[in-house]
Amino acid sequence: MDLLNTLVDKGLRRELPTREEALAVLATSDDDLLDVVAAAGKVRRHWFGRRVKLNYLVNLKSGLCPEDCSYCSQRLGSTAGILKYTWLKPDEASQAAAAGLAGGAKRVCLVASGRGPTDRDVDRVSQTIKAIKEQNEDVEVCACLGLLSDGQAERLREAGADAYNHNLNTSESTYGEITTTHTYADRVDTVRKAHAAGLSACSGLIAGMGESDEDLVDVVFSLRALDPDSVPVNFLIPFEGTPLAKEWNLTPQRCLRILAMVRFVCPDVEVRIAGGREVHLRTMQPLALHLANSIFLGDYLTSEGQAGKADLEMIADAGFEVEGADQVTLPEHRVSDGCGGGGGCGSADSGEGGGVCGAAPAPTGEPRTDLVAVRRRGAGTDLAPNA
Repeated sequence: MDLLNTLVDKGLRRELPTREEALAVLATSDDDLLDVVAAAGKVRRHWFGRRVKLNYLVNLKSGLCPEDCSYCSQRLGSTAGILKYTWLKPDEASQAAAAGLAGGAKRVCLVASGRGPTDRDVDRVSQTIKAIKEQNEDVEVCACLGLLSDGQAERLREAGADAYNHNLNTSESTYGEITTTHTYADRVDTVRKAHAAGLSACSGLIAGMGESDEDLVDVVFSLRALDPDSVPVNFLIPFEGTPLAKEWNLTPQRCLRILAMVRFVCPDVEVRIAGGREVHLRTMQPLALHLANSIFLGDYLTSEGQAGKADLEMIADAGFEVEGADQVTLPEHRVSDGCGGGGGCGSADSGEGGGVCGAAPAPTGEPRTDLVAVRRRGAGTDLAPNA
């Protein structure tokens, strides 16, 4: 297929595809799906080999968020039966992080619900970062705390944070349909603040919110322009009790096409499969490793993921290897350009929420509501975490 040959050539040269080419990837048929995966896989292997980076989420503060993001189980007005608790103490967060690191993760993503951190919150997270790094010298730490005020990114960097995550989630033209308590421009501003402070910027999207192909291409092109080191791709988990509980718009095949499109547009960036992969990719998860070079290990913020042991077995069975702490995630040209050593974290509720955009193809089969499980273990509980 001429389209795929063109996209591979552009990906190897880090050349931006046209919008028409990106849209054409999303429009390919299921008969061509393996060809699409194979083509994007060539680009993935060129820049990242067969390494898979493992990331581990620690939910520092769960629920009770004043923002109204339609996709989020922690949003204002959500009736989802999630865990709700205030800030974990630094030693509690460090213990939670240790479980993920023991399971093979090289990055810990510290996430807290809310519009954005107060200065006291930044102090609290700074203490947590130091506690984690005292126990694990080589660990990468990413913070995901919402909208940043002036100077907060610099303080997190001084405390030892390596990265900051804040997702764009969907296209600018439809952002107001999923959130009214802050703007798309607010999110862009926070990503820029993180980058300017010397943090490795991480920003991604949520698919499956009813958005059109054009919306998906818009947000991925916007991400390419922001040039984050990491692009987490979340697939909406339609939690009961949220406005998007009935939005089951994804098939495994569509998820793979979305990941392939992201890889072609962002060829040399850490593409991470974030929330919702177990729900929507299901038995096709191993194929997605040919497109993305990073995943979350174990559970997410408010939902359960598959067993950490199953993640490791999947990686090995698919012929990939877990990226070691001594390996640099990004290609040399991105590191030498000052972009940092790896991507950030994908907002975990990212994959636990969605938005409302244009029309999307109807999925085949019945919604797999049985795969949506509220997290009842790990941080905020007395039970061992999944790692």
